[in-house]
Amino acid sequence: MPAEQQYFAQKPTSDSNPVPFSLRWRDREYTFFTDSGVFSKGALDYGTRALLEALPSDISGRVLDLGCGWGPVGVLLGAQHPEASIVMADVNERAVQLARDNALHNKVHAQVLQSDGFEHILGQFDLIALNPPIRAGKETVYRLFREAAGHLCPGGALYVVMRKQQGAPSALKYLASMYARVETLSIKGGYRVIKCMEGREQHV
Repeated sequence: MPAEQQYFAQKPTSDSNPVPFSLRWRDREYTFFTDSGVFSKGALDYGTRALLEALPSDISGRVLDLGCGWGPVGVLLGAQHPEASIVMADVNERAVQLARDNALHNKVHAQVLQSDGFEHILGQFDLIALNPPIRAGKETVYRLFREAAGHLCPGGALYVVMRKQQGAPSALKYLASMYARVETLSIKGGYRVIKCMEGREQHV
């Protein structure tokens, strides 16, 4: 399996070759390490950038970067909102180590977990950010949508980014079946950022 398709595996088989790069975000310079076998090696992908740009400017409480990869969402939100409690989680053990290292390197306090979906994630969150693992398949992606519905605090929101070509229109309909409030916040470069609130109990 090509390295770029292994990011949703628990144990990537590609050779590890960490690559650092600099990222400027909100007037601050960050250094991140990425690696083969982890999504978006060497750069911040367009979808994650679109997701970050669509998130609210006032973030507090518990925040979950679900499917965190090497940790850009969790690290950047933790740096910009130090009062928030950041949790990052990924099924990929290499991604988890990178996210942990990147948080430490950028002086962000975060809990970083290896977890298949919400398997090892406890509690409720005020904000869940998700750039879903499209190549893992529709069943996996929709399972994450369902699980997230049961882990939102009252008033909390799930933010999802998806490309139209990767099933965003059908995903939007599916999300509307389990969340009482669903809205598209932005459409840019083929990517939609969707905000979901008030998960319906029968789908949890």
